[in-house]
Amino acid sequence: MAALATIHASAVLIGAKAALIRGPAGAGKSQLALALIEAGRTGALPFARLVGDDRVHVEASAGHLLVRPAAELAGLLEVRGLGIRRLPYEPVAAVGFIVDLAAADAGRLPAREAAETAVEGIVLPRLAVAPATPALPLVLVFLNTAAGCI
Repeated sequence: MAALATIHASAVLIGAKAALIRGPAGAGKSQLALALIEAGRTGALPFARLVGDDRVHVEASAGHLLVRPAAELAGLLEVRGLGIRRLPYEPVAAVGFIVDLAAADAGRLPAREAAETAVEGIVLPRLAVAPATPALPLVLVFLNTAAGCI
């Protein structure tokens, strides 16, 4: 089994697979995680639960990318305007796709090569979101179209 790598990202389990949300500080990783969890609560998604916020561990295992919360942050989510909140969380999930917020290569009609990326040697579908673009609608469309993976 490969060693765990720590990355600054958030992750939300949606159905059977997780969205790994990356981006620079202030890009809205926690905000998107909260929006996805709320979409699961209201029925816009069948199920959504926090895996980790701010810092997660990833590892390649048997051809899958697994994500876990950093132990000291497990179950904690930063909610802008409210502070740190405790939520139910999943201790581990297989990543189904990557969301890159504030992505410099996000295009109106993205290039085929921008539609996937490798993390720890595992190639995954990728959704590049342009700076200042609301991410939740794009993620919902991604998940509900043929290109979606969950």
